[in-house]
Amino acid sequence: MIANIYLQDLFVKPELRGHGIGKALLAQLAHIAEERGCGRIEWSVLNWNEPAIAFYKSLGATPQNEWTVFRLPGDAITRLARKT
Repeated sequence: MIANIYLQDLFVKPELRGHGIGKALLAQLAHIAEERGCGRIEWSVLNWNEPAIAFYKSLGATPQNEWTVFRLPGDAITRLARKT
């Protein structure tokens, strides 16, 4: 079985962006993934976040279209919980 890594959050403070911090963090994660024999690293990015998308593409990442993100907000949680 090939392992994968899912990156939940990567955040660099705006005033520190452009100094290679994000790239260094992802490079370290890639190093860990390589050591562990992972087949891929995946993460999500909001589709309006064009600077982040351009950054990720510059690293060789490719956007995926197979998944749709669903969210169940608080009021819907309450309605669903009360149906059972």
